[in-house]
Amino acid sequence: MAASFLLLLLLTIISSSSSSSSSSYSLSHGLTRGSCLSVENKHDLLVSPNTRFIAGFLEVGDNAYAFAVWFSRQHATENRTVVWMANRDAPINGKRSKLSLLKDGNLVLIDAGRQVIWSTDTKSTSSSLQLQLRNTGNLVLDDSRGRTVWESFDHPTDTLLPNQPFTKTTKLVSPRSRTNYSSDVFRYRWDSSTYLRCSETTTTYWPHPGLSWQVGRFQYMHNRKAILDTDGRFDSSDGLNFQSADFGMSRQRIMRIDIDGNVRVYSLVELESRMILQVQWQAMSHPCKIHGICGPNSLCTYSRDSGRECRCLPGYTIVNPRDWNYGCEPKFKTTCLQDECDFIELRHVEFYGYDVRQHVNYTVDACKQDCLRDNACLAFQYGFRRIQNSFTSYCFIKTWLENGCELGQEYSMYIKLPKRLVTSFNQKTLGKSSFTDCPPPILTRSSKENHDIKSLGLILVFGCVIGLIEILCIVVFWYFSSKRSSTIDRSKYFLAATTFRKFTYSELKKASCNFRDEIGRGGACVVYRGRLSDNRIAAIKRLNDTSHHGEAEFQAEISTIWSVNHMNLIETWGYCAEGKHRLVVYEYMENGSLAENLKNGKLDWSARLDIATGMAKGLAYLHEESLEWVLHCDVKPQNILLDANYHPKVADFGLSRLFDRSDTIGRSKFSKIRGTRGYC
Repeated sequence: MAASFLLLLLLTIISSSSSSSSSSYSLSHGLTRGSCLSVENKHDLLVSPNTRFIAGFLEVGDNAYAFAVWFSRQHATENRTVVWMANRDAPINGKRSKLSLLKDGNLVLIDAGRQVIWSTDTKSTSSSLQLQLRNTGNLVLDDSRGRTVWESFDHPTDTLLPNQPFTKTTKLVSPRSRTNYSSDVFRYRWDSSTYLRCSETTTTYWPHPGLSWQVGRFQYMHNRKAILDTDGRFDSSDGLNFQSADFGMSRQRIMRIDIDGNVRVYSLVELESRMILQVQWQAMSHPCKIHGICGPNSLCTYSRDSGRECRCLPGYTIVNPRDWNYGCEPKFKTTCLQDECDFIELRHVEFYGYDVRQHVNYTVDACKQDCLRDNACLAFQYGFRRIQNSFTSYCFIKTWLENGCELGQEYSMYIKLPKRLVTSFNQKTLGKSSFTDCPPPILTRSSKENHDIKSLGLILVFGCVIGLIEILCIVVFWYFSSKRSSTIDRSKYFLAATTFRKFTYSELKKASCNFRDEIGRGGACVVYRGRLSDNRIAAIKRLNDTSHHGEAEFQAEISTIWSVNHMNLIETWGYCAEGKHRLVVYEYMENGSLAENLKNGKLDWSARLDIATGMAKGLAYLHEESLEWVLHCDVKPQNILLDANYHPKVADFGLSRLFDRSDTIGRSKFSKIRGTRGYC
């Protein structure tokens, strides 16, 4: 009797759990012939066996839906990462629409008006035909014999999943925005010469068309195939091979072309009980070099603080403030008589492509006259190139202004405008920005001087001679002054051999508001938060010990950190050595030290593992990969800093030692105990 009761209880538990499961997902195993999924039933979903992926109807607008595949662990709709979509450019109605597997073997998406919006165009007589979502995220239509009739991996939208083949018949197309999944203008695909390229509708921007063989790409290969594996390695038949920054770690990855036209590899990481995407690789480092990112008649600018910005050229106004793809339009008639127009010069600016003709050894005035005579000419680009031992001027006449970018190169763009606009033009039209990659544009009225090439050549020669004389004087002065200072007072500071900026004490005092905002303290230093003149937030470390021992630590930190560069090592922006003041300026880390976070209990075990791995990568670089062998000598939680995304960076190189790898004698003498007791 007791055994019968236990058996009945067990069956009750199993039936209740199965009914609960079926209430969560009406169709968790597959869609069979003659069945359908309804847009009105929120539980009509397909779930992969490992529960990592879900396929179902996703709301993409007001009463607009698409059938898609996304990661199951991202519960909030606005945070879902969609990896495939059937009808991205033709959403269906939110009522009476359905996905049906017809009896003839065709999978169709039918709108409320019984119109077929999307289909696989397949036929099969197999009675066991079924639509299933695999563990890989691949939506597959196959029969019981394992024959694949159709699969979503052959028809990607904007995303590649691990082990998804990328062939000559496939391409990735960027979405229009984070909430608008419809196709935009950016493409990632194979071209006719078997290169993997990123292109806008009309132009290619990655890799640069003229640099393919320099970056290790192979033309006209027999195969066109690429794949991203589960470890984070990407291999392509055209020679594009790379590894993600977290290569080898057990994470879900995707490769995607984003709304800005850049191709990136992401990893899905759990942070504070939320699943987020972290960038592990990207094709373009400068976002403004992506063609068409700001639309026609506009200029793309970039700074580390404000990111990418789009701005209309002088005399132009934005077409659609919500979408920069439309660019800007002129506020004037583009056709004007020769004596009614003039030019505004934009320095360090380039507009790639759309050159109707090119002139060599032209003066600026000659280019102006050519552009003024041509009503279709909107501007011209002027600059010099060094050919052997001489400079040659180039002039590019443009009838279309696309792909505008500030690059910091010695080019100037001359924009043709009516004289009334040139006269009223204010240099503050484009505003001010803080640039890290290139200086801001200098906008001035064009001069009437005749830039004769021969005169310019003489001026260049004369300038070079004067420059060489000045350099020689500086070297001689530095040699004698350093020799004198070393013999008079060896305790005084000698300049470290660094390539980053030297700040004045008054600059850093102003940046830190007279050293008011203290964010950290050590045995011989205090760290303050400050804002530099270019608006970057910085951490300013002020050394209290100005004795010989403190000076040695300062020298060690400056001499070491300038020679290393790694994503898990703190980035130093400069230093100050003025009188008795010794300060180091480095990037500000929002989440403080590892010690503080461990004390507050903010880090789960996943985050701690990521931090430990990042620390190991940074120290491995110092020990194995840098040109010189660096021993940190004071690794502890207080010297591990965390940025806004909790990425770790090793800091405080005050006790580090720098060795030549071949110097075994110097290393053998390094036996003194250093650092903090209890730590390595």
